[in-house]
Amino acid sequence: MDNLYVGVDLGGTKIYTALCYGNGKFINEIILKTEAEKGAEQIVQKIKDSIKYVIKDIDKSKIKAIGLGSPGPLDIKNGLIAEPANLPFVNFPIVDELFNEFNIKIYLDNDANVATLAEYMFGVGKGTNNMVYVTVSTGVGGGAILNGKIYRGSTSNALEVGHTTVSVYGRRCGCGNIGCVEAMSSGTAMMKAAKDAISSRVETSLKNYNNITAKELFLEANKGDKVSMEIVETAMSYLGVAISNYANILDPDLIIIGGGITDSGDLMFEIIHKEMKKRCLGPILRNCKISKSSLGSKIGVLGAIALAMIESKNK
Repeated sequence: MDNLYVGVDLGGTKIYTALCYGNGKFINEIILKTEAEKGAEQIVQKIKDSIKYVIKDIDKSKIKAIGLGSPGPLDIKNGLIAEPANLPFVNFPIVDELFNEFNIKIYLDNDANVATLAEYMFGVGKGTNNMVYVTVSTGVGGGAILNGKIYRGSTSNALEVGHTTVSVYGRRCGCGNIGCVEAMSSGTAMMKAAKDAISSRVETSLKNYNNITAKELFLEANKGDKVSMEIVETAMSYLGVAISNYANILDPDLIIIGGGITDSGDLMFEIIHKEMKKRCLGPILRNCKISKSSLGSKIGVLGAIALAMIESKNK
């Protein structure tokens, strides 16, 4: 257990950095606010400062690698953060920048892939050979382990699950397409549907709230509010269609669902299972299990650590 690994989870609101043993046990950790509005330079400095903090008083020769998970799009081959929606980077050479600072191997991947690696290495996906991870919160993302390896595709943009189409006549997505999973099933999509209902003349208990999130929607749906149930069933049915498609295409042993919406109880899983029973081929349905993510808020930083571990062993 001499080898140590650093993971950096770079997000739009926070930077979560940790130093770990190879078994995922934390030694040091720190969370800093990203403050993206202050510019790219200060974000990079915060990443450097957070790494310096977690490796202080540590024999640097024991640190095998640093993994960095970032929102995409990325140019992984050239170590660039290309142009993420919520971060002020444009083709920024983050890998070279960090390597020049620490002289430690740096590995970069998108946040969905590192979350997938976290579940594969440390979560409920441990021991599987083929698994899919889907995260549902503000947006919808995902990744896949195929034959024991993360699948990135030709441009490292595979498994953009949120932008697969589930309704040719659905809502327009932020990407410009119509009927994407993200436009139909995300927390954002459900909140838009709830606001539309509240502003109409329909009777619904949602009008008792000043602010509506997915949590309130599921709560009222479980209490029997017809409008809330309609919104939840519609959104989760589309998600179930998407997950059925992933199952039929990839034939995984396990599909893990993470993100804030999974804290809403069993209803979402019941609806997803109902769709899978209608849409999945028999052998696939009988083999493929659906599970809730087990890693909570640490999934991103553990994924960055898993990335550092896997990639450093492959090089």
